[in-house]
Amino acid sequence: MVEDGAPAGGRREVRLVVGGMAHDFDFVRMELLRALGEDERNRVAVSSTFEEFGGDPQTALVSYTCNVEPSPEAALRLRSFVENGGRWLALHATNSLLEWRDEGVAGRPASGDFLETLGSSFQAHPPIGPYEVRPGPVADPLTAGIAPFTIEDELYLSDYADEVEVLLHARFGGAAPGFVRDRWPQGEQAVLYRRSLGSGEVLYFTPGHARGHYDAPHRTPFYPHVERGAWQEPAFREVLKRCLGWVCREPVIEGEKA
Repeated sequence: MVEDGAPAGGRREVRLVVGGMAHDFDFVRMELLRALGEDERNRVAVSSTFEEFGGDPQTALVSYTCNVEPSPEAALRLRSFVENGGRWLALHATNSLLEWRDEGVAGRPASGDFLETLGSSFQAHPPIGPYEVRPGPVADPLTAGIAPFTIEDELYLSDYADEVEVLLHARFGGAAPGFVRDRWPQGEQAVLYRRSLGSGEVLYFTPGHARGHYDAPHRTPFYPHVERGAWQEPAFREVLKRCLGWVCREPVIEGEKA
């Protein structure tokens, strides 16, 4: 049975926002379109900013952006969208609004309509490397049957605007070179969280870094390493598939044990 907002056999509107800087958005856009295209009811409108999104709560919103800040008007639409029952799946760097300073890269405070709606603000990550992702502490159908798994990706270290339900987490403490906040105490970091706001929800999944040879002009004209991060890990793909089902208001069906 399909939940409210996506009648069985009916067209489903999806808005995919992919764009910004420092990532291989062509790769990510195609991966997400391929995954969403597995259900022929999904009719996907694609944009690189949030300005084109009208805010209909029945539209599924999926974003993968970096340093894309909506206008004040668009930020208010996003907040109203969630408060009025919308579902927003935010991926990887959507909460990254960055400033380059002499002392390093800094993230914005977790305030203002955009970041407060998301519920978090990126501050730093350690160098790309392997880390273990574990379910919990909140149990949820989205992570049922998911065993701990290891990915090689950017582990996001964020500040939070409000309490969130952490569905997947990873433990970290140590250095995050290149960022203003470059030392982090040992503790649990959210990898997948849910934020309720009004009658709607935000689901935030932080892995999924991707970068090709030409995606870091702020550093170099030719980036030597193609990075695909967690996209190469089946467990990441399984969780992402469930998250896409969630945002499209499909019942969560546990797949193969990851």
